[in-house]
Amino acid sequence: MDFKVTTLAGKDAGKLKVSDEIFGLDPREDILHRVVRWQLAKRQQGSHKTKGRAEIARTGAKMYRQKGTGRARHHSARAPQFRGGGKAHGPVVRSHAHELPKKVRALGLKHALSAKAKSESLIIIDDLAFADGKTKALVDSFAKLGLTNVLMIGGAELDAGFKRAAQNIPNVDVLPVQGINVYDILRRGTLVLSKAAVEALEERFK
Repeated sequence: MDFKVTTLAGKDAGKLKVSDEIFGLDPREDILHRVVRWQLAKRQQGSHKTKGRAEIARTGAKMYRQKGTGRARHHSARAPQFRGGGKAHGPVVRSHAHELPKKVRALGLKHALSAKAKSESLIIIDDLAFADGKTKALVDSFAKLGLTNVLMIGGAELDAGFKRAAQNIPNVDVLPVQGINVYDILRRGTLVLSKAAVEALEERFK
């Protein structure tokens, strides 16, 4: 499969042959759903917590005598039915993460890349380098390319000028190739890969 390569200025930079095994698959929503669910569950804090009856700072003495009051036979005021008592079956600190096979995760990334390629929402740029480092100039470049909601993936090392210029633009995410993931690919309208990123991905999936 051949892809047209452009520059940040919108000029033609030739063509690049990419692997059909990475960019030419028929996207499967079930695999994408599994990987996104795994990602979001893994990053949940799980720090929500309520106190149970054993954690309430309150006297453990019997509330009133067992017989003769005409009332129910209660014991501790820490019980859940009383105001100020512990919460019954409340949330506790825990991890929401669950297991997902490494092969499914890798396949999910391939399907996400193929989905962008199939919907013509994938752009390959020769180099994500921007010596100017000015946000306004980069916004003008994005306007020429028609980029408004975009994830940009560079090589192993991001160009400092490009990263600085892009970080103030809304709806624009910039990641090195090591940080590429299914959720970020799908949450943005367009995916932009540098030639270095494409080479790194093909090397990764050999």
